[in-house]
Amino acid sequence: MRILAQVGRVTNDFFEYAGGVTLLTTESLGFLVRLRVRLTETLSQCALLGVQSLVIVLLTSLFTGMVISLESAQQAVAYGFSSFVGGAVAYAAVRELGPMLTAVVVAGRVGAAIAAEIGSMVVTEQVEALRSMGVEPARFLVVPRLLALLLMLPLLTIFADVVSILGGMWIAREYAHIPYHEFIQSVRQAIDFSDVVKGLLKTFVFATIIAMVGAYQGLSTRGGAAGVGQSTTFSVVLSIILIWISNFVLSLLLFGGR
Repeated sequence: MRILAQVGRVTNDFFEYAGGVTLLTTESLGFLVRLRVRLTETLSQCALLGVQSLVIVLLTSLFTGMVISLESAQQAVAYGFSSFVGGAVAYAAVRELGPMLTAVVVAGRVGAAIAAEIGSMVVTEQVEALRSMGVEPARFLVVPRLLALLLMLPLLTIFADVVSILGGMWIAREYAHIPYHEFIQSVRQAIDFSDVVKGLLKTFVFATIIAMVGAYQGLSTRGGAAGVGQSTTFSVVLSIILIWISNFVLSLLLFGGR
């Protein structure tokens, strides 16, 4: 009976959490559709959540592209498939690793910041003060962060894709002596514009996951400073797990037929 009770408790907690995130997402998207957006705060969040994440995203993408090229270039040359190296790097970067790794890096940095900031406001009763003044916390706190991520994550992904391909091209030239023009020609043959667009479509889902999980976790914070730490940790872990799951589902839907 204890096992059944525990299973029931876990199931109830799961549906309660999923329902809470869904309601908060619906409310926030409703404000976006009605254009009830705090423009100044949104621009500030774009700088905080997007621009300040650029360096770590570029470093992650650069070395990812370099590693893929390093692992594949020498073997490809040895077996006479050097013309496929550029395509392999671009294929992996544009369709999968670029959007997903960018989202994971941003989730680790931005998701934690959202949960910590909103959680601190909850435990210091600033959110209750907003409600007492008739201000919706979703519009005041959540919508600017959600919109900022919806704008900035696709841009970060574009930079990540370009840097990843450039890093792979340099490694292929230095370690396998593959000419730049051959690498670029392989990239052009392997991917087209639709691959780039589909990869960017993923980022809108990832941005929503990061913003809403972080915001909901922050708004659900209880227990003072210790609660803020727990909310921050859990929001990062859950966001990364959901990004991996949603990436598989989106890849199946967008690329499954190819």
